[in-house]
Order: sequence, then structure tokens, then C-alpha cells
Amino acid sequence: MTESEKGPQGLRRGRGARERILSASQQLFREQGINQTGMDQLCAVAQVSKRTAYQHFAGKDELVAEYLRRFDPDVMPGVFDRTDLTPRERLLAAFDLPMTVAQDDITPLCPFIAASVEIPDPDHPARQRAQDYKKAVAARLAETAREAGATDPEQLGEQLALLLDGASARNRALNAETFPTAAAIAAVLIDNAIPASARR
Repeated sequence: MTESEKGPQGLRRGRGARERILSASQQLFREQGINQTGMDQLCAVAQVSKRTAYQHFAGKDELVAEYLRRFDPDVMPGVFDRTDLTPRERLLAAFDLPMTVAQDDITPLCPFIAASVEIPDPDHPARQRAQDYKKAVAARLAETAREAGATDPEQLGEQLALLLDGASARNRALNAETFPTAAAIAAVLIDNAIPASARR
């Protein structure tokens, strides 16, 4: 094997390199942000050469878009695909999920919001992915609200999506748990939107 076929510390650049790059991006983008993470650092953490990184991704923009694409490809299946919960319970479970993914006492910020804040270009592929994802979350909330019997499921879905995003941003800004408060507000919105007859 020639030196050009090896990455940092002599590791092979082949199989597993793409996954190591994506794993490193998940770690670094979440810990320090997209703009603060350079390709040199990312390659060092992934233990690949820059040449290898650019063989897998045309550039950092493409990597960021793929990082978001893989973050939650099925749009919160741990909430919306649960069959052990009623539709109302699934709507409320959306407010429990962010706290279960918190690690190492780092208050989580939705990566789609983070990317939208860091990347000013609305045509950037990561911004497009973030927009698509946020629309998909609202659509799944609306679909579940419809199952629960809401009189205006689209409105309730949009209200709950806005509440989730607001809680995520405030959670990070205050480094405090704001999702329980958001869940209490969500319960009021849900019960006001669902006729009593549908709740029985």
C-alpha cells in the first residue's frame, strides 16, 4: 500500500471512510457548529485524508446536507410510528423526544435550526433540507392531530411545530429544560383543538 492510499496515522482510506466522515461531522457540527468546523479538523477526527474526504463529498456544503439528511430521515419515528400510544399521546410525546437525545449535559439545539442560523444562503442544499424537514414535521403533527379528531389539524400541527422549535431555541439559549413547559402548553392547545366528543 502506498502512502497516498493511507489517511492520517496510516489508516486505510477505503471502506468505512464515508461513515467515519459522517460520524465526525455529527460530533463536531453538534459540539462546535458548522462554521467553526474546518475540513482539516473533520478529516483528522475521521482519520481520513482530505483527498479521501473529497472523493466522498464534493465539498463541505454537500457534507452538511448529507449530515442533515441522515440525522432523522424518517421524521421522528420514535414518536409518530408508535402504536402503543393514542394520537393525542403521540402529539405530546414529540415534546419528550428532545430531552432523551441530550448527551453529556449539552443542551440540544435542533440541528436543522442550527444549520439554518449558520448558513445565510436560502438556496444552500442544507437550508433546503432543513426547510423540507421542518415542513415534514408539521405535516406529521397535522396528520396525527387529524387522527386525534382535531377540528383544524393543519393549524394545530403548525402550532405544535412552532412550539417545538421555540422550545429548542430557548432550551439552548438558557441552557435549561424548557420542553416540560412546552409540553404543558401543547396539552392545552391539543385539548382546545379536539372536541370533547372526540377525546372520549
